[in-house]
Parts: sequence; structure tokens; C-alpha cells
Amino acid sequence: MSMMKQKKTVQKKTLKARHTLSSGTNPHNERLKQDRPSIVIPALTSTKPKRRLHSTRNSSSSLHLLQEAVLTKCSSGSQEEDELAGSFNPGWMDKIHHCPVYHPSTDEFDDPFVYLQKIAPEASKYGICKVVSPLISSIPAGVVLMKEKKGFKFTTQVQPLRLATWDNDDKISFHFRGRNYTLRNFESMANQEAARKYCVSGCLPSAYLEREFWNQMEKGKRGTVEYAINVDGSAFSRSSGDPLSGSKWNLKELPRLHWCTLRLLENAIPGVTDPMLYIGMLFSMFAWHVEDHYLYSINYHHCGAPKTWYGVPSNAALQFENVVQHCVYDRLLSVDGEDGAFNVLAEKTTLFPPKILLQHGVPVYKAVQMPGEFVITFPRAYHAGFSHGFNCGEAVNFAAADWYPFGAEASHRYARLRKMPVIPYEELLCKEAMLVSEYEIKENADLVPLRCLKISFACLLRLHQYARWSIKKSRPSVNIHPKSQGTIFCIICRRECYLGHLMCNCYTDPICLFHGSLISKCPCGSSCNLFIRDDIREMEDVAKMFEQEKGIHREVERQMRRWLLSVEDGR
Repeated sequence: MSMMKQKKTVQKKTLKARHTLSSGTNPHNERLKQDRPSIVIPALTSTKPKRRLHSTRNSSSSLHLLQEAVLTKCSSGSQEEDELAGSFNPGWMDKIHHCPVYHPSTDEFDDPFVYLQKIAPEASKYGICKVVSPLISSIPAGVVLMKEKKGFKFTTQVQPLRLATWDNDDKISFHFRGRNYTLRNFESMANQEAARKYCVSGCLPSAYLEREFWNQMEKGKRGTVEYAINVDGSAFSRSSGDPLSGSKWNLKELPRLHWCTLRLLENAIPGVTDPMLYIGMLFSMFAWHVEDHYLYSINYHHCGAPKTWYGVPSNAALQFENVVQHCVYDRLLSVDGEDGAFNVLAEKTTLFPPKILLQHGVPVYKAVQMPGEFVITFPRAYHAGFSHGFNCGEAVNFAAADWYPFGAEASHRYARLRKMPVIPYEELLCKEAMLVSEYEIKENADLVPLRCLKISFACLLRLHQYARWSIKKSRPSVNIHPKSQGTIFCIICRRECYLGHLMCNCYTDPICLFHGSLISKCPCGSSCNLFIRDDIREMEDVAKMFEQEKGIHREVERQMRRWLLSVEDGR
């Protein structure tokens, strides 16, 4: 703390305070699971308010009266709680616009793909959006989990409810293992905790709780909350008579619909192709993150108190990462540039107030999700949020054809960071492209997503063609063999090797084609072998056919010039 006081004295104009999600004291005597670097949160300067899309539900006067009433009723609370009622400026919260909210008719709701493609041009500009379901489940989530899933239990994670002050040498943990609960026991505990703090267990205005959450996070000292994350299972009923469960918006079925690329995966991936449950209490939180491989996500609120979401659109993702790198972690990252920020954000342990994004001109939007509502996050949209009380949500990933350009960017970034892929992007792209080449396109079909797919496929084939040419040029003696395996991974960068790979005596495992410069220096002589898929010529013919369509060739040329720079750098 003495170091921080010196720092505040020197930097009068740009006051900074190092804040991290502190682990506090473990109430269950469990070992901390992970160590994480500290978080730096600069002070917020004023920003010009923008036009609001949706007005908040509660006026400032009613909010003030409610706060007075709650504080009066709870006047017997601890000294720490009284301190939380002190000076706190929530003005920045009113500057965050709400994301779009959509109310599809029953007919519009019939096909998720058609409807999401309809709203995507507008909704994707906000990173997140809400879709209010016109169908209501006839079987409540609690009944599904307690009767259809007999013996259903889950383990929570304990989260620190504060942003604490540290120096550069300190390390923290975002959450550690909590206790085992039944749904009923967890709901009882969550309601008791909410009532202990605010004298009621629900029905508090969302604007008031948003203020209280960030007030608690910035001024709290010892508080913790529990959150059950990544719980296997679904709260959509198996009953054929349930309207919502019987629709295509059932999250157990959505990733396997004919338009979703993830249907082509041979094996299920929990949380990606199979939904998972998220059971929270007052101020349970989820940290800033993007989905694996920049996928879409869809979250359904089954029951309980609302959730507040914050979202940053994909076109501001680099800005967001730059703010995290320079203003949040501030020289503490082991990897330079935005990749370093992405790497630490992928751990889902970084949470800071959106006010820092407003200060640095990063667009951020919010949503208050109620039961019966879906929240969609778009590719490469960073998001975070917290719960207003006991609730149960369910989430899964999906991908349509317009995701492929984002998938390509994620694939290159994973390779730069030597990060193991979660899904085989190249395999999915090639399989989908070959299927599309056989489709008869309807006149009223939305051609934009298909264009994204075709451009991505043509770029991938061109990159591999260039890589093979470079290898043959530098190593004329390379032996060429047919490749029969599916997706394997490069031993150096962990990139997917679906179209081809290299083997030589210098490496015990396959190498992707983008490490040709290393192979050219290998002392193994003629033992270098290049394995290529049998159907590569057929794929190249389809890619050439795609490039003949209007505008695709020009876009492929543009992307190739950009991507080849990174390939030639050996990344």
C-alpha cells in the first residue's frame, strides 16, 4: 500500500489504483485452484452521454427512495455494510445504452437460423441482444431438474466480491471450489443471503442492484458469493408436450440443426455442442471473455432473478484488448500486444467496471435478462455480467456460415499463442464448403452467410497451396504421400492439420505446413515427408469455382495479402 500511495502522489493527473479480484479467506478450507495476475483500473473521466436506445425501468428519484428505505430497514447491519452506503458515483451506468430487444411472433420464432439472420445486421453492432420467447415452458425448470433428473446436485465456485489493492508481486484466484448443493438447498441459501443484506430476497430494481454490485466490488472487503458454473445437464423438459422444449430453440437441439456448422462435429463437446447450466445467487458474476473460437452463444434464462449483461461488439474487440493490456494489466502480461490480453482474458478471471471502457471510447452495451428471454452473443463479442439473485440459466454455442471469417481469425490467433483448438475449424470449413457446392441455392436465400463461407474456404485452400509450394521450393527432395487421417495437430503451434502435414526425423510428431522454413533447415535430408489429403484437387476445384462468383475473388486477394504476412513470419 505504501508503493500505491507514492504512485498516487506522483501521478496526480492520471490517478490509478491497482484492483484485482481478491480471493479473500477460503470459508471451506479448500486449496486455491489457480493464481492470476492483478488488475489495474484507472480512474474514470467524464464522457459525453449518447442517445439511449431503451430507457431504464426506474427513475433516479424512485431509486433514491428505495435505497433510503433499504438502508433504513437494514440500519442494524455491520459497519462494513454502512461504509458501502457512502460516497459512490454511479453516473457512468446511465451512459451505457441498452442493447436491442426483439419480440418475434410465433411464426418468426419457428426457425432460429432464419430469425437470427434477419436481426443480425442490426443486433451484431451491439455485440449482444435479447430475444423474448413467444413460447412459455409448461414444465418449470425446477420441476425438470428435481423430477426428470433425480438426484440432481452440483458444486459451486466461491467468488470474491471485491476489487482489492495489490502490488505487482501479488497473485490472486478468481474462484475456488465451494460446496455441493441440491437446487432447493442452493435456492434457500441464496435467498437467505439476499434477505440478510437487503431484507428482501427479490424484487429490487435492476438499476439499484447494478449500483450496489459495483459499489460492493469497489468498496467491499471480505464478501464472497457462490456460483455454479458449467453444470452438466439441461433444464429443457423431455416432455413432447412442452411448447418451448418442443421447439427448435431448445438448446439441446439447436447446435444440431441443419444450418449449424457444429452439427458436423463427430463428437459432442460439453458447453459447446451440449448445453450447460449456470445457477447463481445475488452478485454471482461472470468475467469478461469471448467464446471459444469466437463462436456465437445463446443463453436462456429459465427462472429466478434477472441478470445484467455487458457486451462489446466485435468491431471494438481489439480496442477492448488494448485497454485491458495498457490500462488493466499494465505491463504485467507475459505476451506482448493484444494477444497477451486475449490470452489472459481466455482464463475468464478478469472483471472490471465498464466505466473504464467508456473512458477510453470503447463501445459497451447492456441488457437486463428476465426469465423467458434469450441473450445472444455474436462472434468475437466480449461480454460479462452478474446475477440479481437466485436464478438458473442455460447456455450453448452455435455457428452459422457467417461465423467462418471469425473462426479463421481465431484459428490464426490460437496458432500464434500455441493454444490447443477446441473445435477443428479447418475440418468443419472444408466439410461445409463441399456440401454447399452441391446445394441448389433458393432464389430468396440469404447469400451473405454463404459468401462468408466461400471466401473463407477459398482463402484456406490458397494458403495451403502457397505453403506446399514454399516447401517444395526449399526442399525439392520432399516425399509426397496421401493423407488418410482426419484432424491432427501440429507439435509446434498446435494448429489443425486437416489438409496436410509434414513428418521428418527431427520431430516426433506432425508439423503443419506453415513451418516450412524450419523443415528447410532440418539435417534429416531425404527423410522429410509431406502428407496431403487424397481429395485436395477436388477441394481446390470447388474453391476456384467459388472465386468465379462476383466479388469473391477480390476479397480473397485482399485477405491473402494480409494473412501471408503472418505466414511468412513463421507464425
